[in-house]
Amino acid sequence: MPSDPVLAAQVTSWMFAAMNSVEPPIQNLAAIDLFFANEEWAKARRAGAADQARGRLKALAAYLEGKDYLVGDGFTAADLLMSSVLLILRHTDMLDEYPVLMAYKARCHGRPGYEKALEDQLATFERVAAATQ
Repeated sequence: MPSDPVLAAQVTSWMFAAMNSVEPPIQNLAAIDLFFANEEWAKARRAGAADQARGRLKALAAYLEGKDYLVGDGFTAADLLMSSVLLILRHTDMLDEYPVLMAYKARCHGRPGYEKALEDQLATFERVAAATQ
């Protein structure tokens, strides 16, 4: 989190945007694809859900055009959240439609701290799964 109060407020705003504006349509699409793909209602709803997700992605891509990160010149908590939201789409090729988002996600996820945090998180899931078998 930046120490500058204006930048910190922008980071907070982007964190809320990631969780409340970008994630819901992406999560809706993922739920349709991963849990309900064979249901008739899901087949009828998928195109609309994909359009909603694309609308958010298009706006995010437009904002990130020419920028490395969401706020200022450095990686922040907002980028951690937003790039994690984009990871939800890994079961699709939807991000391929937005090269700026592909580059952004790769930049964020290529950071050693991100890789370590993800490894630690997955290790927890693996330990719990092993303990319940």
